[in-house]
Amino acid sequence: MESSISSTEAARHLGEVLYRVEHARESFILTKSDKPLARLIPISLSTRSTGAEIMKALAGLPHDGGFADDLERVNQMDSAQQNPWD
Repeated sequence: MESSISSTEAARHLGEVLYRVEHARESFILTKSDKPLARLIPISLSTRSTGAEIMKALAGLPHDGGFADDLERVNQMDSAQQNPWD
């Protein structure tokens, strides 16, 4: 749910507004002189994606055909060193 609140009211009741954003997952449009100024939203809503959205984003990335070869080369270089005292 998104509510409109003046920046003055938000400042006067900042603790309550932030509590509602965090716990009730509410969003607010902050206004000044009855004009929209900013949006206050829960941070997790702006960064959370569904599995389908992630898969769609990954599908759009370019394919690197040599990546598996690079990994194999790194794995070979990462082998245990021989003991020089053997």
